[in-house]
Amino acid sequence: VQLQASGGGLVQPGGSLRLSCAASGSIFSIADMHWYRQAPGKQRELVASITLVGTTSYSDSVKGRFTISRRNANNTVYLQMNSLKPEDTAAYFCNANVRITSRTIPTYYWGQGTLVTVSS
Repeated sequence: VQLQASGGGLVQPGGSLRLSCAASGSIFSIADMHWYRQAPGKQRELVASITLVGTTSYSDSVKGRFTISRRNANNTVYLQMNSLKPEDTAAYFCNANVRITSRTIPTYYWGQGTLVTVSS
């Protein structure tokens, strides 16, 4: 199983970016999916989560500005980021709880980070 994240870049404060993360490989099902971020010198933190049926949750720091969504047909999770602030600058990582067969237990997989820089 591989998770490929994309969509990061440089954006001015107040701008928007949309991150994508596509899971590929031997996948039977994907339960919860998440976006984490890690700023330089800081610990990785959970930003947003979405369940299989679309229930979402957000950290207080991004609530009202970020929206997580998913497209189950192509095993992809998205993060729409609006009203970006310099403190949102970080490497963003996707994470998915994947079952590779109907009989295996779900396992969490990580994508590579995609860098988001918010600066004027």
